Amino acid sequence: MTAVVESHHGEGHPAESLTEVANWRPKANRLGLWLFILSETFLFAGFISGRYIVDGTNKPEHLNQALALGLTIVLLVSSISAYLAEQAIAHDDRRTFLVCMSITVLLGFGFMGGVAMEFSEAARDFPVHTIYGTNFYMLIGLHSFHVLTGAIALLIALNLGRKGHFGSHNSWFVEATVKYWHFVDLAWVVIYPTLYLVGR
Repeated sequence: MTAVVESHHGEGHPAESLTEVANWRPKANRLGLWLFILSETFLFAGFISGRYIVDGTNKPEHLNQALALGLTIVLLVSSISAYLAEQAIAHDDRRTFLVCMSITVLLGFGFMGGVAMEFSEAARDFPVHTIYGTNFYMLIGLHSFHVLTGAIALLIALNLGRKGHFGSHNSWFVEATVKYWHFVDLAWVVIYPTLYLVGR
């Protein structure tokens, strides 16, 4: 009888451990995500501060302010649609998730198209060998890379969601991707005035 009891308890311990791991894992995932975003914040802070250290607040006269403002609006709207997609899948509203995530992906790639237009104009007005041009291409290039990776991650989430993945009890990938997208949008909110508004 003792052996049976010991065996029963022995079998119970792994189950308890698995439960503890299951409860701990989401917290660990979120901690890892926030640490990653913190490290990315330092990266962007270094590039942004470099713009002021190297060139002060100087900026060229020929800046496409309308296009820059348009790109800012596109990213802000995409952040709203991404949030709506995250909330939708968390409440098992797959149709709204697919619609809002599709809008977010389209806006993300639309932003990249606008950046390509800006690059073509920048090559003429302030080439890369100029001080402002160097700062411009480094900051916009760094941010565009993050937009591209974020848009690809959102596209993956959209494709998986279309296949029936994710739901109210399993939406971590969507949550993490959307939080990363919010960070990318917030980074642009700082980059936009740094390159286009601040200066003389």
